[in-house]
This record gives sequence, structure tokens and C-alpha cells, in this order.
Amino acid sequence: MDLSPLPVGSFVGAFLLAFPALFSIVNPVGAALIFNEIMEGRSRADRHRMAGKIGIYSTIVLLVSLWLGGYVLNFFGVSLAALRIAGGLVVAIRAWGLLMQPSAHEERKASAAAPAQYSGDEVAFFPLTMPFTTGPGTIAVAIALSSQRPASGIGTLSFFAGMSLAAIIISLMIWLCYRWSDSVMALLGNSGARVLSRLVAFLLLCVGVQIIVTGVLGVAEILFAHGPR
Repeated sequence: MDLSPLPVGSFVGAFLLAFPALFSIVNPVGAALIFNEIMEGRSRADRHRMAGKIGIYSTIVLLVSLWLGGYVLNFFGVSLAALRIAGGLVVAIRAWGLLMQPSAHEERKASAAAPAQYSGDEVAFFPLTMPFTTGPGTIAVAIALSSQRPASGIGTLSFFAGMSLAAIIISLMIWLCYRWSDSVMALLGNSGARVLSRLVAFLLLCVGVQIIVTGVLGVAEILFAHGPR
């Protein structure tokens, strides 16, 4: 029983599910504005080098979370249906917070990245990649997305291929937005970034609700299969 409008067992369906969700939670455009403030006073070469390192580290964090997160939870006895419901709730709650209070989210990110303001390149992973760019919220969303994988079959490979492409494109966007953060700042400004944040947060909320629905349908299917005959 699967009423999902996205054929997640296909490469395209998995990509269309993962890309808007990851874009919404990472928000590379909005994060670039904070990155621009943190890197103030550094040379353009330093900014470009730091952006490249963060892009690489973000790729690793996203791919590991997408590929292994769901299986790790399954190892501890969490069923796929339960993982989908819990993951969907995490995504939806996170999206609701982004939608209602985008400024609070920006302040938390700025606070997390503050120790990097006067440090060297060693801060590229911590705190600029984690928790600033791909923090616990992003990892939770990635694990929730991985719970949407088909139970078995060749669709699983297509699913993870589509998810991986979405993660790689998000990482490329992080690199580009951070590399040209001064141009992003000039183009959008704080108000424009907040408008964009709310639009993508609504998309993330829809993805979270869809994941919950898929999990509930999975539980219903199990109950009907093991019910009285």
C-alpha cells in the first residue's frame, strides 16, 4: 500500500524527494550570508579555499547519513514504518520552526559558527561544516529521507543513486554560494534570504507530512496483513 505521488523506487523520484528537502534544511543561500559575515576581513583566496573544504565535508556528511542512517536505526530494531513516522515528525517539526521563526534559526547558526570567526582553516569541518552547514537537523532529515527506501529489489539502488545525486548537488550549491557569498549578499540581502527561507521551509513541511503518511500506510498494511482472517 503506497499512495506516495513520488515513485521513490526510481532514480528521478528519489531525487525529487531528496533535493527540496535537503535544500530546505541546509538553505545554502541563507547560510552564505552568515558565512560572508564570519569570513569578513579574510582574503578572497581564503574564502574560496574554505568554501571548497566545506563543500567536500558536507558531501561526506550527507552521503553517510543518507546511506547508513536508516540501516543503523534498523540494526537497533526500529522498523521501517516506525522510522518513517518518527523521521517525518522530525522533518515536519523542523520545517515548522523554520517557517514560523526563520530569524531564530539564523541566530542559532550564527552562534554555532562564531568560534570560526578569527580561526584558521582547521575550522572548516568544525564548526563551519558541523554544526553550521550540515548540523543535527540536516542529519535527521537525511536519515528520514533514507527511511523512504524500497524494502528490497533493484529499486533500492536507483533510490540511493537519486538521493546521492541530490546530496552532491546540494554540496555544489554550498560551495558556490559560500565561494561567492559577497555576491549573494549583494543580490538578496537579509530580507530576501528570509523570504526564500520561508518558501523552502514550506516545501520541507510538505515532505515531512508525506513521509509520515507513508509510514502510517506501512503500519496499516502490516495490521491488515496480520489481522483476523
